[in-house]
Amino acid sequence: MIAVAESAVTWRWQGAWSAKDIFHEYALDYARKVREMSGGRLRIEVLPANAVVKPFDLLAAVHKGVLDGGHAVPNYWYGKNPAFSLFGSGPALGMDANNFLAWMRYGGGKALYDELLTRVMNFNVTGFLYGPMPTQPLGWFSKRIDSAVQLRGIKYRTTGLAVELFREMGTAAEELPAQETAPALAHGRIDAAEFNNPTSDRWLGLADAAKICMLQSYHQPAEVFEILVNRKRYDALPDDLKAIVNHATDASSADLSWKALHRYSEDYAWLQRERDVKFHRTPPDVLRAQLRAWGKLVERISRDNPIGEKVIKSQLAWARRTVGWLQEATVDSRMAYEYWFMKAGASSGGKR
Repeated sequence: MIAVAESAVTWRWQGAWSAKDIFHEYALDYARKVREMSGGRLRIEVLPANAVVKPFDLLAAVHKGVLDGGHAVPNYWYGKNPAFSLFGSGPALGMDANNFLAWMRYGGGKALYDELLTRVMNFNVTGFLYGPMPTQPLGWFSKRIDSAVQLRGIKYRTTGLAVELFREMGTAAEELPAQETAPALAHGRIDAAEFNNPTSDRWLGLADAAKICMLQSYHQPAEVFEILVNRKRYDALPDDLKAIVNHATDASSADLSWKALHRYSEDYAWLQRERDVKFHRTPPDVLRAQLRAWGKLVERISRDNPIGEKVIKSQLAWARRTVGWLQEATVDSRMAYEYWFMKAGASSGGKR
């Protein structure tokens, strides 16, 4: 034990999230898995947002070695190259986040991500994408949204490529860090906002700033998390610890998705019960407007951004094959849910 303690490598990381956010908890979960899998030989200290740098400066801090690593989402680096947003926050092609990660592993996505990060942008960073997120809501509003026309001209918070998407739809969209979103909405600086999920939205205070949440959207249907490690620090590890850093992302992906299902559904019910939040499904008119806007953005990116064009072509080929198969092979969950819980069978355990 003494020998292990003396030879242990300790990394100092920062996340892009408040210490109260479940996203910070996900980062701590990953660090714990690495420590346990390595027998304590590799330890990661995870700091919350703003402990060293602001969230949008995290990638640069890891690149420069100010931090050994970080926990964020590729969407936050949109300002450095719009192609970053294609890695989890790109066009709605029918993929969910788990399918996106399958493309990363088996469809050529990882090679394109590495090309963007290291060869196109020359960042001294090794990156790993993991942690499938559920479909994100359209967001929080003062009144129910029934058509795309209602979005025109409103001041709306989102991030990355979604800013361009909503601007294409006529919205005055702007990018804000998570921690600034609820105060901006409460004080009227913005009219509406989205962040991610019921648990994060609860702790950010969005339910105190607005009481209408529109569920379902095509602006970020397949987002994932990103682990960033300074490349020199990563390359200095022995091969077995490199493997642990890598494979811990797979274990964390599974655990994260299970925890999210548990916690998000709990807080979805809590927000309705304790904060009188009204949840509504985003109408088809808005979803169709989003798809039209995505079509224009895909054309623009394919024309103006060479690495972005490569990513989109690869994703289109993967989605055509895999989403087509999934839609044919996957049974309708809504029909089963309605049978057991929303009709006469609900009172008798589904028996009729």
